[in-house]
Amino acid sequence: MSQISLEQARSIITGAFAEGKRLNLKPLSVAVLDPGGHLLAFERQDGSSTLRPQIASGKAAGALALGVSSRQIAAMAEDRPVFVGMLGAIAEGGLVPAAGGLIVVDVAGQPLGAVGVTGDTSDNDELCAIAGIGAAELAYRA
Repeated sequence: MSQISLEQARSIITGAFAEGKRLNLKPLSVAVLDPGGHLLAFERQDGSSTLRPQIASGKAAGALALGVSSRQIAAMAEDRPVFVGMLGAIAEGGLVPAAGGLIVVDVAGQPLGAVGVTGDTSDNDELCAIAGIGAAELAYRA
C-alpha cells in the first residue's frame, strides 16, 4: 500500500465525525491528503466556519512537509517562532501549527498521507483525527 485509499479516507472522516459527536464537540472539518500533500477527501459538518477547509488541510500538509504532527509543529513554533512563521509563506499546502494534523503510516512507518481535523479545541481535533485513523484500521505517527 502506498497511499490512503478513497475508501479509507471516507472511513477516517466518518470515524472523526463519530468521535466529535460522542464528545459533543463543535462542528468539525476533516481533510485527508495523499503522501504528496494533495487533497484526497474533505468533508465539513453543518455549521462549520468558512476557513475550516484551509485550516484542516494546513494541519495535514504541515505534518507531511515537516514529517511530524502538527502538535509538534506548534511546539517548534514556541521555540522558533520566526522559523515556523516563515514556513507558512513557503509551504505549498499551508502550515497550521496546532494539534489536529497527523501523518498516517504503513507498518514500516512510511507515510501513506495525512489527516487534518479542525473545528473544536486543538486537543479535541487531534482526538478526532486519532479516532478516524483507527476507524480506518490505520496507524499514525505521533
